[in-house]
Amino acid sequence: MAREQARRIATAFLPPQRFGNRRDYYYSRGKLGSDPLYPGVLAALNDAPVVPLLDIGCGLGLLAHVLRQQGSTLAYHGVDIDAGKVARAEQASARAALPQARFTCMDASAALPAHHGNVALLDVLQYLPAPAQTQLLLDAAARVAPGARLVIRTTLADHSGRDRTTRITDMLAHLVGWMGTRPRHYPDAESLRTPLEAAGLHLRVTPLYGNTPFNNWLIVGDRPLAA
Repeated sequence: MAREQARRIATAFLPPQRFGNRRDYYYSRGKLGSDPLYPGVLAALNDAPVVPLLDIGCGLGLLAHVLRQQGSTLAYHGVDIDAGKVARAEQASARAALPQARFTCMDASAALPAHHGNVALLDVLQYLPAPAQTQLLLDAAARVAPGARLVIRTTLADHSGRDRTTRITDMLAHLVGWMGTRPRHYPDAESLRTPLEAAGLHLRVTPLYGNTPFNNWLIVGDRPLAA
């Protein structure tokens, strides 16, 4: 995103005290300004139906802010296992006066909320073991309404240099405490395609490297309208 766009969103994560902790502010500003994730997701949702969006593994809820800045009117529900991030997401959402945005702390690998609409699953899968990944994909797909869309950003296991760089970076994020859990399993393209196509979604798989060294891919699954 453009520098000024990133800065405006990041201001919602400034601490109330002048000398408070600014970690979330600098993280948000840096991620929004350098990660191709959000332009990719916006493009994927551009012509999606205006139905509620479930953001699985929402973290600080940056996607809600990006959607609002771009004029989206999608009702947003973010869920994440990290209670601290959810609390800070709620605070930033209230500060930015985001309409129709709510957050819930829950373990998505154990349960997902009732939902019927669009679904986002961004940078989550590698933190689950393989069987749990398959189940989460099926659960997410089941919540995609006819005509709506599932948008996934994940690294794919292909033994490339980008793959190795991604694995090292993910492990470092865990060691420094940003991610509460370590990576468990990196999916390959077939392990994504098989359950999602079986669930009735039509897939598009494209690289989402941007200017980063990471092996990130965008998977968009459309559920056809009923005949």
